[in-house]
Amino acid sequence: MGEPPRRPRSLFLAGLAAAYLAAFASLYVQIPGLYGRDGILPARKMLRLSGKGLWEQLRDFPTLLWLGPHLGLDTELGMELLCLLGILASFGALLFEPLRDSLLFALLRMLYLSLYQVGQIFLYFQWDSLLLEAGFLAVLVAPLHLLKWQSTAWRPHDSVTFWLVRWLLFRLMFASGVVKLTSRCPTWWGLTALTYHYETQCIPTPAAWFAHQLPVWFQKFSVVATYVIEIAIPLLFFAPIRRLRLFAFYSQVLLQVLIILTGNYNFFNMLTIVLAFSLLDEEHVGRWLGRSKRRHASTWPPSLRSFLSTLLELSTYALLLYWSVQSFGLEINWEKKLLDSKVAFTYHEFKMWLQAVTLPLVGLGFLSLSWEILSALYRCACVRGCFWKLWATLQWAVFTTATVGMFAISLVPFTYIDRESNDKLWPGIHQMFSAVERFQVVNSYGLFRRMTGVGGRPEVVLEGSYDKQSWTEIEFMYKPGNVSVAPPVVAPHQPRLDWQMWFAALDHHSSSPWFTSFVYRLLQGKEDVIRLVQVDESQYPFSARPPVYIRAQLYKYWFTGSAEGSQGPAPWWRRQHFQEFFPTVSLGDPALENLLSQHGLKVGTQGTPPDPLCATAMPQGTPPDPPCAMAMPRLGQGTP
Repeated sequence: MGEPPRRPRSLFLAGLAAAYLAAFASLYVQIPGLYGRDGILPARKMLRLSGKGLWEQLRDFPTLLWLGPHLGLDTELGMELLCLLGILASFGALLFEPLRDSLLFALLRMLYLSLYQVGQIFLYFQWDSLLLEAGFLAVLVAPLHLLKWQSTAWRPHDSVTFWLVRWLLFRLMFASGVVKLTSRCPTWWGLTALTYHYETQCIPTPAAWFAHQLPVWFQKFSVVATYVIEIAIPLLFFAPIRRLRLFAFYSQVLLQVLIILTGNYNFFNMLTIVLAFSLLDEEHVGRWLGRSKRRHASTWPPSLRSFLSTLLELSTYALLLYWSVQSFGLEINWEKKLLDSKVAFTYHEFKMWLQAVTLPLVGLGFLSLSWEILSALYRCACVRGCFWKLWATLQWAVFTTATVGMFAISLVPFTYIDRESNDKLWPGIHQMFSAVERFQVVNSYGLFRRMTGVGGRPEVVLEGSYDKQSWTEIEFMYKPGNVSVAPPVVAPHQPRLDWQMWFAALDHHSSSPWFTSFVYRLLQGKEDVIRLVQVDESQYPFSARPPVYIRAQLYKYWFTGSAEGSQGPAPWWRRQHFQEFFPTVSLGDPALENLLSQHGLKVGTQGTPPDPLCATAMPQGTPPDPPCAMAMPRLGQGTP
């Protein structure tokens, strides 16, 4: 039945603790500017009294911030307290293995879910949903031994719950590959997406500039490799041969490392690698740590099982190579000394293929899960002692039921890639998903759906003035602005304002209501919001006195070419003015007041109204569950 993967599980839990630590710490420093009383989108507006009891509030809108009034805390201080608790708990779990306990991971998830619920547009990213789902799985995967403070042996059923991590990784990667083609984005179908991606992603790294200079044929081949890694190789996650699973593991790690080198995606790529630990086994991790048990020397001639295993492995590699060559027309051009590639199938053919394989893939996952369940039952039968055998079997039954339930619920978001397959699911599964949807237990994914910035990277540039004559640009710490400033390396921190500025540039400012509030806070000179733009006051041109007028211009940015020369330091970017993005406004301007009222951001003359949790008047109704779909579809337009 194989050795239980204790070490891969420990790596997963430690890695997840590191992801939580990065998420909590990054958000903590941004709370005052994003969600404070004088922030861009005060979180207190998400919590409205409705006459319901505490438990009803927690059920309908699950966040611990409802407890704030009972503790004498307003919403902002409550969020900061939750972040600090998350930082301490995740840091402890990262350093001390006995703290990687089911109860602690339940606490971490509860804390992050509480923040997510009031985070609004700044917290509705796919990696936030991924962290919440992985965090829920950790509650099932982690041992329950916090009170014992000692290492607990591997339980017979643990391989069953750990399988859910592998299934999550499969859903994430397969859907990310599929949506690139279902979107009908011409750059993905033309294999030219990466000729735009490096300069148009939200916050590129310096390495992205160099990657952008690579020849077109190599960029196109890189897109083909991305399709292979995201669509074909994930099928090997469920392969019975360990070397195939290891091949799949290193393929996923390679892709994530390359993304880390060329883009700032906070904790997302690290979290994806952490999920990939579910593909490893005890022996392989033991080799990393220098503690691997020596295997018996291979004999000759090899056994029939070994021969068939090697033959199947080589056949899989050959089939993978053949599929890649046929599907993407790979052909060496000896005359030009390059590799030609093109998509060798139509959109209709791909949709028919997707419709044909979606439910069989569900069946493949179920077969793989069934094997883990039966293996775990066998291990229960091998437990010594009648009482302990019965106890192990009882635990197996409970956790197997939970795992099968999670698998069933996850089929709803997974089959979003093919609506016909989704419609064929048992109605009861849809009802189960609807019942837990607000808790972010399972989610749908689909990264890099469409490539934006094909005609140039759109970038919003803010300008301030005292007299409407002389305008000064307001530089951000991370997003592109000054063409001579090198792209930063900020991961695992996520500057959430900079990310939303990237999204705002893709459409009219009315599609980003928060932008009006952001401008309003800058006109007021609110320090917490200014710190989101520049921590160093000397770099903020209006640190002494807020600007009287603010406007925003839309520019198109491009990376400079390797052959472009200039006097002085070589610029990283070149840019061209495109159009006005936001009109000139000032405090008291009727146009600004109208926009604030239109978007429900109007504040009183004395500033932000009192915390609704502490107000005596009862606002109308309780807000609906945070619409995670509000940001999720936009994430697929280019960079997630």
